[in-house]
Amino acid sequence: MADFVLNNQDWDETRAILRGIAQQHMLVAASQAEVKADGSWVTAVDYAVQAAVQGHLAAQFPHIGFLGEEMTPEAQDTAWARCLAGGRLLWVVDPLDGTSNFRAGFPVFSLTLALLERGRVVAGLVYDPVRDELFHAQRGAGAFLNDTPLNLTHQPEIPLARCLATVDFKRLPKPLACRLASDAPFGSQRSIGSVALDWCWIAAGRVQVYVHGKQKPWDYAAGQLIALEAGAASAQLAGIRDMPDATLTLAPRSAVAAVSETLMTEWLAVLTDQ
Repeated sequence: MADFVLNNQDWDETRAILRGIAQQHMLVAASQAEVKADGSWVTAVDYAVQAAVQGHLAAQFPHIGFLGEEMTPEAQDTAWARCLAGGRLLWVVDPLDGTSNFRAGFPVFSLTLALLERGRVVAGLVYDPVRDELFHAQRGAGAFLNDTPLNLTHQPEIPLARCLATVDFKRLPKPLACRLASDAPFGSQRSIGSVALDWCWIAAGRVQVYVHGKQKPWDYAAGQLIALEAGAASAQLAGIRDMPDATLTLAPRSAVAAVSETLMTEWLAVLTDQ
């Protein structure tokens, strides 16, 4: 069975509508914040964006299932199981990736949408409303920032010691976090607080290497596809390389990325060095 392909008109319309939803809801001050069971923040904007996105997708693509971060775990499990068991297409949405940033007024957050077929990501978009940057890709068709193609093969190779790294220390194993902090193998380090944009900034070559200890499908599915379509390399902390046809799971996973295979080899050697 071949990958499902969105026709250009539907994909263009979806990107435009989600851009409008994000601009309407996310360029306002956060309010009505509460702490979820897992300790993360959620705001009224998270719920409003998810409802608006789900409403649009249900109207335009009634045959495609929906899974949102702010659904109950039981509803997420059901949506995922139906996708895998029946070969059904599934939208996976994080309505506000970077809620802690949003709540605090730190201007780095995004709306992310991925389309899965039999558990494989076939399309994705990540929209940063503050910068009006819409990253998007379909499998096998390249990655784009707004209308500009993203292609990392045009970038010159630089050694790890000169790279800008995005590192989420909080979710890394403590021995690794301490080692990276005390004896940094890279040139400089950042942590921006939006997993989806972490991946997209790799795709755009703004940072050269990335590591994160724990992210869920709605965090990474779209951004990882965009990075891979731009030519980045992707793996997990154990050193396992991500395969293009891999089926995702709902379980959280670690993430390692680099803008080239050469740099990934050097980066993984550091991360897996005991």
